[in-house]
Amino acid sequence: MKKQKQPAPNADTNSKPVLRLDWCTHEAAKYAVEKWHYSRSMSVGKQVFIGVWESGEFIGAVIFGRGANRHMAGEFGLTVIQCVELTRVAISQHATAVSRIVMIAIKKLVAQSPGLRLIVSYADPEHGHYGGIYQAMGWGYIGTSRPQSSIVGMHKRTATAKYGTTKGLPRTKSTWKHKYIMPLDAAMRAQIEPLRKPYPKRVRGVDSDTSANHAEEGGANPTRTLSSPEGNQ
Repeated sequence: MKKQKQPAPNADTNSKPVLRLDWCTHEAAKYAVEKWHYSRSMSVGKQVFIGVWESGEFIGAVIFGRGANRHMAGEFGLTVIQCVELTRVAISQHATAVSRIVMIAIKKLVAQSPGLRLIVSYADPEHGHYGGIYQAMGWGYIGTSRPQSSIVGMHKRTATAKYGTTKGLPRTKSTWKHKYIMPLDAAMRAQIEPLRKPYPKRVRGVDSDTSANHAEEGGANPTRTLSSPEGNQ
């Protein structure tokens, strides 16, 4: 399939290769997650999908959503439209730093959702992640999530959405994740400042810079959807 090389209005022409982020379909995001994210599964709930291209080649997706934690927004005194989770960063081999890709994606999201005040994300130490990209972007680290068991390596809500039931599925031991938050206005920054804790350090010598990143394979243009950005689904 012929690759599209023309930069979109969001293209960054100051670096090589040319970086472009644009809204993409659920199909495109799902392809990226299943191919390049360690979980190989989409998160549940309402989401928005931002595709990533380098020099016209689809290399992944950044996904924001309400996440599996129903109480996430309330924890900070916010409504569900004021708080969102960065649920997946599924990126193939890339020349651009993942932290830069995520920051551009956040700017695009905020422009679309001006009422947004806080972004939450997690780094999973079970997969050797400690949150390097969040630290590079200056996110606040507020400790660890509450320990909970997972089903076939995923949250109960995700497993239910994928399999229809959790009955009979194997459970893993209780685990926790590093929790990071990014305030988007001055008042929220002041509110979360007392919650900040020292950043955790890299463990087991892993070089991966985010629990959401699984960058091991080259990015192809497998379908027209991936090479032609469309509105989010």
